[in-house]
Amino acid sequence: MKTFLLISALLGAAAAGWVMRSVSQPASSSGPSSPGERQIAYYQSAMHPWIKSDKPGKCTICGMDLTPVYEGQAGMESTGGPATITLAPSQVHVLNVRTAQAAVQPLVKSLRVAGTMDDDERRHRILSAWIAGRIEKLYANHHGVEVVAGEPLARIYSPALLQAERDYRQLTGPLKQNTALRLKQMGLTEEQIAALPGKPENELSTEILAPMTGTVVEHHVYEGQYVPEGANLFEIADFSTMWFLFQAYEQDFAWIKLGQEVRVAVPSVPGKTFSGKVVFIDPNLNPMTRTTDVRVEIANPEVDGRRELLHKVYADGIVSATAPEVLAVPRATVLSTGQGALVYVDHGDGTYEQRPVEAGRVGDTLVEIVSGLKAGEKVVSNGNLLIDGQTELNRPLLPEPAAHEAPALTFTPARTEAVRTLVTTADAMADALAKSDLPAFNQASGPVMDQCAAVAKAFAGDPSLTKPLAALTAASHLHGFEDLKSARTAFHTFAVAATDLLQPVRGVPGVPDFKVWECFMVDQIVPDVPAKGRWLQLSGRAGQNPYFGKSMLDCVREIQPGAPNP
Repeated sequence: MKTFLLISALLGAAAAGWVMRSVSQPASSSGPSSPGERQIAYYQSAMHPWIKSDKPGKCTICGMDLTPVYEGQAGMESTGGPATITLAPSQVHVLNVRTAQAAVQPLVKSLRVAGTMDDDERRHRILSAWIAGRIEKLYANHHGVEVVAGEPLARIYSPALLQAERDYRQLTGPLKQNTALRLKQMGLTEEQIAALPGKPENELSTEILAPMTGTVVEHHVYEGQYVPEGANLFEIADFSTMWFLFQAYEQDFAWIKLGQEVRVAVPSVPGKTFSGKVVFIDPNLNPMTRTTDVRVEIANPEVDGRRELLHKVYADGIVSATAPEVLAVPRATVLSTGQGALVYVDHGDGTYEQRPVEAGRVGDTLVEIVSGLKAGEKVVSNGNLLIDGQTELNRPLLPEPAAHEAPALTFTPARTEAVRTLVTTADAMADALAKSDLPAFNQASGPVMDQCAAVAKAFAGDPSLTKPLAALTAASHLHGFEDLKSARTAFHTFAVAATDLLQPVRGVPGVPDFKVWECFMVDQIVPDVPAKGRWLQLSGRAGQNPYFGKSMLDCVREIQPGAPNP
């Protein structure tokens, strides 16, 4: 009975639902589509939104499936002027649009520097002969001997000194005091003078004592050698504290302060990091390299009878800098243009506004925003390059501004040779990265710093090249890299600066014929860099992508002469 009642109730509910649907459905409705089903207006490429079709298919540029755009749904069209664009939810999903919030936060920067280890100049002594004489005995008889202040380095026989010692023992009163002063002038310490009354009469030589604790790095005498007054005998250095010396570039001055911690690594002590603090920043700027010298003091411990940090070894350092809290956004959100920097602000519902901003200091992962944004606003961190491309297509065509031709550069043999050498090296670096050959890149980039300095010297005084030369010099600090990712990151900065400077000299007699190529997806493989990256190659080689290498060698496009910088 219960089962019968349950079945009757279900059938009644179904019949009531059918009746209600019949009543609510308009009498004129007909066709294959059911009520409420969305109709597709057209299909559009999410990667290249100007590609549209009334049928399903694939993008003719990238090969991706076209995305349907339904009736009543806005495609990738401008709705608020040329600086605003609206995307459909499906397009936001396909483009993988991500946002980040502008916030007041600390700005952290890790400056990678390279330099050498040197000893403390304040603890470096050259010991010379106070008087003429003959070296009777040599205790510090080879360089590298560790000595302690006050211990003997050698014994010297000097008739004048021997006579003064005898006079001191025999005289009294003021004459003895005058003789003691004379003995000090001959190099004896107060302790040696006080011990003279107990010195045996038949002892004809006198000890030369170490003035400080350290290492004998040079000795210039041998037993039996006669030395004149003033001759160099020994050179002693104290290696207990070392100086890490490196050059800081002009754009890094805002980050380097006295007292900052610096972590240093040397090839001779693999796997260990030494810490020190910045104790001196040279106020004199080198006008050629636009750098200044920075000194870091580092304790040098003794392990197994020797100091860990060797003198004059090459060293890499990381300067840890933190700026006070500032308004900042992730580096990926800021797009660099020829007119400045811009971001895309997310207004919700798929609407994004292009907004110019003034960028300040650039940290490891964040960029300081001086003006143009407020804390709490959301900006696009992924997909902004594709949004920017469509925004540019939506802009009305404006008449080209009148061109102001820059004065032609005068090329001397020195300028031509400097540019020729740099172009050849830049081509070799790009070729090595295109082949994913790290050792070849490290070898090719070795002379870059000197070559860029030669270019800066050759073109010094030309006001039109002041900024490009400064950017090139700053980007030329390349040294041995341990992996391709860090090599490509450094190469990106160098290549952009080099093409910016060298594009105008294409075709100059004596300069190798080269082409400029571009990849617009560099940020997909190289972290924290703009999406577009350019480089130059000699004209005899086809364009090969140094950023992706073997994985996507042909993803390039040629930049014609006269094209503006990205």
